[in-house]
Formats: sequence, structure tokens, C-alpha cells
Amino acid sequence: MSRKDREEYEARLEKFLEDYIALKPTRYSYADIKKITNQFESKVGQGAYGTVFKGQLSDEILVAVKILNESRGNGEEFINEVGLMAKIHHVNMVRLVGFCADGIQRALVYEFLPNGSLESFIASPDMTSKFLGWEKLQGIALGIARGIEYLHQGCDQQILHFDIKPQNVLLDENFTPKIADFGLAKLCSKDESVVSMTTARGTMGYIAPEVFSRNFGKASYKSDVYSFGMLLLEMVGGKKNVDETKENGTEIYYPEWIYNLLEGGGDLRIHIEEAKDADIARKLAIVGLCCIQWYPIDRPSMKFVVQMLEGDGDKLSMPPYPFVASTGLARTNGSIPQRRVHVNQELEIIPELE
Repeated sequence: MSRKDREEYEARLEKFLEDYIALKPTRYSYADIKKITNQFESKVGQGAYGTVFKGQLSDEILVAVKILNESRGNGEEFINEVGLMAKIHHVNMVRLVGFCADGIQRALVYEFLPNGSLESFIASPDMTSKFLGWEKLQGIALGIARGIEYLHQGCDQQILHFDIKPQNVLLDENFTPKIADFGLAKLCSKDESVVSMTTARGTMGYIAPEVFSRNFGKASYKSDVYSFGMLLLEMVGGKKNVDETKENGTEIYYPEWIYNLLEGGGDLRIHIEEAKDADIARKLAIVGLCCIQWYPIDRPSMKFVVQMLEGDGDKLSMPPYPFVASTGLARTNGSIPQRRVHVNQELEIIPELE
């Protein structure tokens, strides 16, 4: 065997072993988990479903260990996470290293990503030290989109995440984005256009209308597209898609402000220093607005979203006005629209049955 052939064989072998390890997460005891985390010494995150600690498997391998809160729904989140993440392997997915199911204790062990969540880098105009730059933001957006496309089309069965948000996108040392937290995900066959749900799931601000209420249709892969669109607009604007102002009890609906500003021919005026920055910001904003169209049929697939992000932004045109059914707000040609906090109170909410 020549040197070149040997190197190619070794590269194939390494790739095989990488894939095999990713498909075979290790089961740890709770005593192992305490040792890995050094008795839960370093807390790095807190979420609705558990607390995350930094851990160490060896001198060179760091991990993030999520200690789950007491399970709801007969442990559905834990079963979802372990079952789904053991099946997927993609550059834009967090890798599940192992898990713990020891008595009542439940934990998930992931690869450690040193730059934390995307939420930490959604920078407002007065936080220039946090701003990553438009080219890097574009790369992160494209990576997330490719990851979601993989979930929808690259697996044996379609995986709907149902909780796409900045907190669930983690960044490695090179700022490669990796989608995490599959506790709310659902599996369905690729030929199914909708998925049955007995309860609304997700995080307010990112939940698609049809997931929150049956008045707007049935949940499908287009629900993840909507959530991605909201995430993308937050990346562009450096702020939450809804900012509540305590003084007058109103909310500033940022996505609509972006739409009105772009439709009026303005630029986004956020961290813009060069013409190419303005072009990237405009492209990301338009793609985000395409994704948050109110009715699922009007949203693109993630495959098309990837194509738009990879393509020339100059060829993208403004999508239809996406908010007409949601808030009934007046169009204001660039001024920031406001709405009262009672949004969604008249919707038929999907009841909790599980």
C-alpha cells in the first residue's frame, strides 16, 4: 500500500470511527456525572429544562453536562433528546457524547462548545464589543439553515425541532453554529406534510402561529422555518423580536419595523460601516421576512432558504407584508409600530392534553 493510499485509508477509518462514536453515546452513572463535573463545580447555563455544567472526560476532552429538571410528560424530553441525537450527525448539530439515567437522575453529556450560545452575541448597537461582523453573522445564519435543512430532509425520517431560538444555537471555537436541545422535537415521515400535536410547544416569540393555534393551519416543517426567520431577524437587529416598554405598557414589534424600513428604501442603520455590510444585512433581513410569513404555505422550505442565503442578495425582492393577520397594525413607513400587550388573547390555544 502506497503512502497516499494509507493516508486515504486512515482518513476514511477516522471518519468511520467518528460516525460510529456519534451513533453510540455512552451511558454514565450519576457517580460518573459528579466526577466528570467535579461535583458540579462550574455552572455555565440555566434553562427551562435543566442546568448545564462544564465537565471534563480527560485532559483534552471537555463536555457540557445538562442535569435535567424533574421530567414532565413521562420523561418525553429525555427520551426525545437521547433517541434523536443518537441518530443524527452533522457539522451543524451538537454531538451527544453520553447520557445518565440512574434512578430519578437524568443528565445529557454533550461536546463542549467554548463560545456558548448565539444569544450572547446578538449585539445591540451600543454593544460593539459583542458584534461579530456581518460576514461572520452570514456564515452563522447559513450554518443554522443547513442544519435545519438536514433535520427536514437529510435524515431517514423528518425531524421537526420546534424550539429554534438563539439559546439553542451553540458556537464552537471557530463560531461554527450547532443546533442543540431536541427535547421538544418530533419525528415524522418525509411524505407527511403536517404533524399531529396535542399541545403547543416552543418558546414565545419564536412559535409559529399554527403551533400556537389551530386557527392558522397545522404544524409542519414550515413551523421551524418561521422560528428560524425570527432568529434571523434578531441577528440582524441585535434585539429581541418584541421589546416591552414598561412606561406605557406597549410592545415594539421589531420585525415589522424592519419590513417598513426596507420597503421604504432605507437601510437598517445597525453596525453598518461598508456597502457590503449593508448588502448582507439587507439579504439576511429579507430572508428572515420570507420565513415569518403568517401562513405556512407562504413560507419557503429550508432548502430554498439555504439557496437564498448562498446567493446574491441583489436578486432578492421584498416578500409580501407578513403581519396583516397577526396584529392588524397600521403601516408606518419606517417608524416603529407599537401594539398592546394583549396580543393573541383571542386565539384558540391548543390545550395541554399530555
